[in-house]
Amino acid sequence: MKLKWLRIAAAALVASGIAVGPAQAQTYPTKPIKLVVPYPAGGATDIAARAVAQKLSDALGQQVVIDNRGGAGGNIAADLVAKSAPDGYTLYFGVTSSLAVNPHLFAKLSFDPQKDFVPVGMVTQMPLFLAVPVTQPIMSVKDLVAAAKAKPAGLSYGSSGVGGTTHLAMELFKSTAGVNIVHVPYKGTAAAVADMLAGNIQVMFDAYATTAPHVKTGKLRFLAVGSAKRSSLAPDLPTLADSGFPGFDASFWCVIVAPTGTPKEVIAKLNGELNKVMALPDLRERLASLAMEPLSGTPEQAAAFIRSESAKWAKVVKDSGAKAE
Repeated sequence: MKLKWLRIAAAALVASGIAVGPAQAQTYPTKPIKLVVPYPAGGATDIAARAVAQKLSDALGQQVVIDNRGGAGGNIAADLVAKSAPDGYTLYFGVTSSLAVNPHLFAKLSFDPQKDFVPVGMVTQMPLFLAVPVTQPIMSVKDLVAAAKAKPAGLSYGSSGVGGTTHLAMELFKSTAGVNIVHVPYKGTAAAVADMLAGNIQVMFDAYATTAPHVKTGKLRFLAVGSAKRSSLAPDLPTLADSGFPGFDASFWCVIVAPTGTPKEVIAKLNGELNKVMALPDLRERLASLAMEPLSGTPEQAAAFIRSESAKWAKVVKDSGAKAE
């Protein structure tokens, strides 16, 4: 008899456990959600996060609050979320650096992007554009490769700093094209663009928002876009793939992730609402003004994307010899 009651009690526990997930999804969220952003307030990533957070607040019926935790290429913010309770109330506005680059760039991290996070869904992608000063007799990617091969280490490029997306995008190009172009790191791309305009460096990858104004005034020239597909920001501009480098893809992207262990039902609810939000015309227009393209998809697709990006940038970091402390 005692064994029978134990079996009944065990069955009841299992049944109640099964019911917890759907019940939680039905009531979630019951309080504000914190969305941790890895950069200070005011930048394009922060503005995009706030725009998405506002729409999610409306959709979920609870405020999604931005928590800016800049520093260490996104590592500070990522570590905070990785160590948070997996209950759906602390999320990370993850970016290329912390989720795909830093695990290979830093000798040691306090978190593992593959083990400590579960994706909610993709948010945005910001293509990087390959630009040169108009004073350079380089009219195409083919011309750039020819000039670099004619005089190895004779050209230089700028970046936002060692290990940044603009640095590794050019290292990927160098490896793919088999050319030697000298890296000149700056503290941010604004200084690098200024030096390119002054003729001190000859080429660089950068975001549309910081280079397009100089293209429009006739001081810079776009050669190609680094994303896999042509950008709606400049639909007539060829991709690197169009220019003879199949499979080339270098973009800055954002994805929302949660701590591993967050209930699947909560992830599913967040993903469903996020995809609805990313389809809103006014949000898409806001992101376009930031030179960002909206994305959507399933958590599984986001996970596969992060894995593929991590593998790609692991090779680039290794080949470049880049290191960060």
